[in-house]
Amino acid sequence: MLNELTAFLGTAGIDDYIKMGGFEGLKKAVQMKPLEIINEIKKSNLRGRGGAGFPTGVKWESVPEIFPRYIVCNADEGEPGTFKDRLLLEKSPFLILEGMAIAGAANQSEKGYIYIRGEYPKETKIIEQAIQDAMKKGFLGKNIQGSRFSFEIEVKRGGGSYIVGDETALLNSLMGFRGNPWLKPPYPTQAGLWDKPTIVNNVETLACVTLIMKKGAEYFSSIGTPESPGPKLFCLSGNLKKPGVYEFPMGVTLKEILKEVEVKGNLKAVQIGGTAGPIYNTEALDYKLDFFHMKKIGGSLGSGAIIVMNEHVNMTDVLEVEMRFFSEESCGKCFPCRFGTRQLEYMANKIVLGEGKLEYLPLMEKTVETMEKTSFCPFGQSVIMPLKGIFKNFKPEIESFIKHQKYIRGGRYE
Repeated sequence: MLNELTAFLGTAGIDDYIKMGGFEGLKKAVQMKPLEIINEIKKSNLRGRGGAGFPTGVKWESVPEIFPRYIVCNADEGEPGTFKDRLLLEKSPFLILEGMAIAGAANQSEKGYIYIRGEYPKETKIIEQAIQDAMKKGFLGKNIQGSRFSFEIEVKRGGGSYIVGDETALLNSLMGFRGNPWLKPPYPTQAGLWDKPTIVNNVETLACVTLIMKKGAEYFSSIGTPESPGPKLFCLSGNLKKPGVYEFPMGVTLKEILKEVEVKGNLKAVQIGGTAGPIYNTEALDYKLDFFHMKKIGGSLGSGAIIVMNEHVNMTDVLEVEMRFFSEESCGKCFPCRFGTRQLEYMANKIVLGEGKLEYLPLMEKTVETMEKTSFCPFGQSVIMPLKGIFKNFKPEIESFIKHQKYIRGGRYE
């Protein structure tokens, strides 16, 4: 395990954070030219920790010469099985604020927003207090640390929608509109908030920015793999003896992680990347968990959520929960997703109730394939991954359940 980002847990007080070397990266950044900061981030090869894994430095340098510019921290952590951002916001808020200010200095922005999950009232109060404390110490506000750079941060609470995990839907919500995604291009870096260039970065990504500016790009890139360097926070939940947030280098294998957290019973299945991630069998033990290797096998690292299931988990239950989630969270903007998710939920529900038909299975596969090709945004396109994963690795179990339809009231299966 690592202790790069998690070393700052427990520094909710600004004096404790400064004692740990906090704001050293920002002090360096305000003395550098914007392009020098961007080049340092590019040199580190930092990839966004929100799920897409896009190179952060490349995103920053794509901003056109249009002002004003905005920095947005995506703290709307709605992915089931993901709780790393909440931990950082609660236990080390200044790590995030410093990363935002560095991003502001790199992109000549004077205004930042933290769009925080509406179900995080405690974390909202903590981050708002941290902003006030940082301003009193001269790390936010006018002329930061005696420089000509000024940067202020405002907190906006979300309305409780999974779809605003998409950055364009988030920006719509932040501006007071319905949280629906918009067609790209233009990308937010070209025309985001109020049609001005806007950079959206995840909480963990900004924490890594702070680490890079504090210890240097070479140090950061020496951790993990060349394609996906740096530390990564993984959220471990499910049938485990020691669930929680763990920090490992990028490229760690699932086997190495499970050795730390200990599976209750025998490993049967694991979902990597959150609800939109594939569901694997025990073959996943040797997978290298970074953006490059997961993409290579047709999967996704996503936000770093890992949900572990043992031999007592019935995969028809998993199928129903997955399809119901997507149906409930679809924004309804496009027909393929709106109608497709509801049909998938209907068939999965029938199966779990012992009223399923074998012909449902090829129909469900055809439905997600159509959604992948025709849905407006990544939400509808991503449903194919968990369903295909379940069918690839556990289809005989689901077929057997449909054929025998053995159900005991109380939620236990024979």
